[in-house]
Amino acid sequence: MNVLLIAFLSAAGFIIAYRTYGRWLGRHVFKLSAERLCPSQQWRDDDDFVPSKRNIVFGHHFTSIAGVGPIVGPAIAVFWGWLPALIWVFLGSILIGAVHDLGSLVVSLRNNGQTIGDIAGRVLTRRVRILFLTVLFLALTIVLAIFGLVIAMVFRQFPESIFPCLVQIPIAVMIGLRLRQSGVGLMIPSLLALFTMYLSVLYGDVGVLGAFNAWAASLPIIAWSGILLAYCYVASVMPVWVLLQPRDFINSLQLITSLGLVALGLVAAAMMGGPSVQIEGETVRLPLELSAPAINPMATAEGAPPMFPFLFITVACGAISGFHCLVASGTSSKQIENERDAVSIGYGSMLLEGFLAIIVILACTAGLTLTGGAWEDVYSNWAASNSLGSKVGAFVTGSGNFIATIGIPVEVAIALMGVMVASFAATTLDTSCRLQRYVVQELASALGGRRSDGRAGFAPLHLFTRKHPATLLAVILGVGLASIPMSGNLGDWSLQTAGTGGMILWPLFGATNQLLAGLALMVICFYLRRRGRRVWFLLLPLAFMLLMPAWAMLDDAFIGTRGRSFLGDGDWLLLSFAVATLGLEVWMIVEGALLFPKITGCREEAAPPPREAV
Repeated sequence: MNVLLIAFLSAAGFIIAYRTYGRWLGRHVFKLSAERLCPSQQWRDDDDFVPSKRNIVFGHHFTSIAGVGPIVGPAIAVFWGWLPALIWVFLGSILIGAVHDLGSLVVSLRNNGQTIGDIAGRVLTRRVRILFLTVLFLALTIVLAIFGLVIAMVFRQFPESIFPCLVQIPIAVMIGLRLRQSGVGLMIPSLLALFTMYLSVLYGDVGVLGAFNAWAASLPIIAWSGILLAYCYVASVMPVWVLLQPRDFINSLQLITSLGLVALGLVAAAMMGGPSVQIEGETVRLPLELSAPAINPMATAEGAPPMFPFLFITVACGAISGFHCLVASGTSSKQIENERDAVSIGYGSMLLEGFLAIIVILACTAGLTLTGGAWEDVYSNWAASNSLGSKVGAFVTGSGNFIATIGIPVEVAIALMGVMVASFAATTLDTSCRLQRYVVQELASALGGRRSDGRAGFAPLHLFTRKHPATLLAVILGVGLASIPMSGNLGDWSLQTAGTGGMILWPLFGATNQLLAGLALMVICFYLRRRGRRVWFLLLPLAFMLLMPAWAMLDDAFIGTRGRSFLGDGDWLLLSFAVATLGLEVWMIVEGALLFPKITGCREEAAPPPREAV
């Protein structure tokens, strides 16, 4: 099928879905109103609760949910063929993912900006609140441990991306402080910052800066994990307007620019072929075509697990991801100043991420061949295809080849995409740290750290209802898990093996993340049911997102169609994690099934004020 046609039809389908289904959900299901007071205004503290314009919140929300998730997942999933991945991304993002994101955002807006886990305690039962928050805590600990590794791998593959990524931080802080003093708009300063960053891509790898990049790329992974999580601590306790908002807005402009360049490259490649390459002494332009099979019938024979259920946990961001409910209810809901902005921020951001995932699919199945490479070179077997580093590299190289067709040197184009990937990973990392702080505070409060009247409860737990201790705990746990060698054996520890500990629990992260999405859909469904509103459009996605992760986790733990099982390998840490998570899921489903028939029109108790306002 024509590559350009796939991109065009996907973009058109997303636009139609936004203007029809998205708006219907906003007006007739969630009944969004510009007159309703938002948490950012009611509880404004200019720290976490900051009323902000739609484009600013969109920039933060989109860059936080995007990260490397919609890159790594689709880039791995094309091993089963490009067609299943394409269908899941397109339909999943429209019918499930965007509904999940919008619903999580609205439910949080209506509950004083609480996270979805905290809301579960009132919409379902108090026991569910602790169960949900525990799953959130475990999932975010893995994210904090693994993303330092992802960024370090990008820096090692593309050292020229290091200085442009680092220079964004002081630029964003200067913009945030300047805007706070002058009150001018964010667009012009952010465009200037984006231009400065692109100049750093062109000239940031020569002379002293080139030597710095080479030195930084050689640092051990554990060093990068420590540096990045120390940065996360500072970023997570700062007011959102100092760093988070301006940096995320810059990154959103960076992604839109990059997608625009890739789209132009797709058109140019479809009309003229790829960039000029030398083959047997002749200068030629290779045609743009899908080199991967539509469906790979040999995938299982080559070591891949079965497409069902693993496609639906491999492609998370880009179709639906439980991590998004944390961003929507953790940070974005505390910044929206007009409730009607929720449709573009929640539903629209997910569709844009879906389009990014489709670009990734095309880059990995067509872009790699534009300079003489082959799909088979990267996707020869599942073991190689499933590695994080090779998949990030496949996207960066493939999309860079698209951009190179419009006359930008291949080296510069690849550097631009490398900077984009590393920037998005860093955005996800520090947003995750802030989210983990909220979860730690809420979990400590739920376990007895704060009494129902807002006064201090059990002293050790009460300590972690405060901002700095909760953030410090999040960082320490992330560094601690990352510091363990990937083997799990402390006897294998060295500077070269430390920093990979997040990979220990990584095999279960996909299923846990998607289970989180199913549980968030359950909370949204119960919220609507209590108000006597439509829930039919949620029932099939809810059942699907509870079944597929559980199926995948059971397979991983006991059956072993990936070639092994945690039980057979004696991997008791992963087996215990899988059993505990499945137990929590079953418990929550039983609680929900018993409660669902009894709650129509019976509203939950009102949300308490935020901790900081007590």
